Amino acid sequence: MSGTSGDAWVEGPDGARYWGRFGAAGLLIMSPEREVLLQHRVEWSHFGGTWGIPGGARHEHESAVDAAVREAGEEAGVPAGLVEVRFTSVLDLGYWSYTTVVAAASRRFDPVIADPESLELRWTPIPAVAELPLHPRFAEAWPGLSSQL
Repeated sequence: MSGTSGDAWVEGPDGARYWGRFGAAGLLIMSPEREVLLQHRVEWSHFGGTWGIPGGARHEHESAVDAAVREAGEEAGVPAGLVEVRFTSVLDLGYWSYTTVVAAASRRFDPVIADPESLELRWTPIPAVAELPLHPRFAEAWPGLSSQL
């Protein structure tokens, strides 16, 4: 771990809550078969029951890329050695930010539910992603992200 854990809520001026004292990051990883790895979030989580990408709070002094890869490994068993970062996309609210790290997997792997935050992990063909009930922020970002895949 690099620095102090960021595991805590941040509250915005409008009362909206976001996870990660130092911001958060997630990994949108695409297989060679042009599928993306999605996480079905457990009901008790923030926006539970929706689909999104593995991710979570950044630690103090941790880069967004390092945080996204670490979290994807912790939550979905993503092998860091297969991750080839392509680009990042940042949602910056001024007091909190979320970085989507977009990457390609050098080969398809079997994801593993490695913590209690997932109901299911699934490789999903890119055209089918928008058909799922997505995490609201991921749903907002998906059209722009998918056009760059």
